[in-house]
Amino acid sequence: MFLSVFDMFKIGVGPSSSHTMGPMVAAARFLDHLRAQPFRVAGLRASLHGSLAFTGVGHATDRAVILGLAGFVPETFEAEAAEAELARIKAEGSVTPQGLGPLRFDPGSDLRFDYGPPLPGHANGLVLRATDAQGDEVVQETFYSIGGGFVLTAAELAEGRQTDHGPPVPYPFATAAEMLRMAAESGLSIAAMKRRNENSREPGRDLDAGLRRIWAVMAGCIDRGLATGGILPGGLNVRRRAQGIHESLLAERGMNLSAPHTINDWMSAYAMAVNEENAAGGQVVTAPTNGAAGVIPATIRYWLDHVPGASASRIPEFLLTAAAIGGLIKYNASISGAECGCQAEVGSAAAMAAAGLCAVLGGTPEQVENAAEIALEHHLGMTCDPVRGLVQVPCIERNGLGAIKAVSAASLSLRGDGAHLVPLDAAIETMRQTGEDMSEKYKETALGGLAVNVPNC
Repeated sequence: MFLSVFDMFKIGVGPSSSHTMGPMVAAARFLDHLRAQPFRVAGLRASLHGSLAFTGVGHATDRAVILGLAGFVPETFEAEAAEAELARIKAEGSVTPQGLGPLRFDPGSDLRFDYGPPLPGHANGLVLRATDAQGDEVVQETFYSIGGGFVLTAAELAEGRQTDHGPPVPYPFATAAEMLRMAAESGLSIAAMKRRNENSREPGRDLDAGLRRIWAVMAGCIDRGLATGGILPGGLNVRRRAQGIHESLLAERGMNLSAPHTINDWMSAYAMAVNEENAAGGQVVTAPTNGAAGVIPATIRYWLDHVPGASASRIPEFLLTAAAIGGLIKYNASISGAECGCQAEVGSAAAMAAAGLCAVLGGTPEQVENAAEIALEHHLGMTCDPVRGLVQVPCIERNGLGAIKAVSAASLSLRGDGAHLVPLDAAIETMRQTGEDMSEKYKETALGGLAVNVPNC
């Protein structure tokens, strides 16, 4: 099994990797499909299903589909240009993707929210259609946004495209047990095995430069969030808090008045800064999702700024280790809140962060695996119940607590020798089973939990 670190950590836009980035990517793929057709189409239609329908407005899914059909993609997204194009599309009822010319698309009538049963392949489904000059449908494709910005067509999902079909890699571990066995046999760390796998697929790529770029975007997101106040969009009137918390913490520095537990507030401020940026539609890195994007950056920033001996030169080791753990979780369970609840998002992020931190603090592969297991185990059963379908409450604070758990898990694992009762593979399988058993109300539909018990108007 192989999943690139650059698939796990993707640069994109908020507020959701599965509900915003995924649908935008699906729309781009549909346009490419239309460009390959021998005939000309005249119009477009779209329908959102399952979680994409129930929380679509709060997650900006409708905007993402409209902009995706207009030719926008997450990697090069420009907010000002997008706003101007949205206004034009709504006024004129057409999109103009490159190579296809003007196509009829009135968001009011051609974008439909289907609140019936979800499509059979995944909770996040959308159907894109193209019509001829008479309005008759000539092309249709079903897409599933399976979490973390990953998108599959219905045919690809049926074929098992979630599994890797590329050339062999030196260390193809598909379970944590295999990972530990290969590490013991090779004498390599988890990050070193992951590095060799990456280089075997892309031998000419500057892996460290790419990883430094990922961290630069993460760090920039923290800094913007710490410097920005105000009210988040969406109608809940949620106040951005990271800036105020950070200013308060800075004012207390050097006063010898802070309690030891204040370090938790630093971690929360870093994580909340990222997720406030995400909620505002800013640039973030899926880690492994947008809804959980703050956990790993906050953990790295904590390590760099507060742990003696930390060095930015080891950030690639952190990210490679985290990506190895994230790949195991995605392959054997899920990183999608719509599929398995928030245990699959913040829980997965905490496991990845705990593993990465343990590694750069000198942990053995066994201790790294233990750290990931501790963090994931103590997120099991966590629901995804965003108020009004917005990635704000409880998502923003939840990232802060995820970072705190990640650091605690890494610290606990380093106090032992890596031997423990519950293996990471068992925690991952338990998360998968729990997600299957979880009521749909608690899987990113905003139909249960806090979403219905907190006044949201």
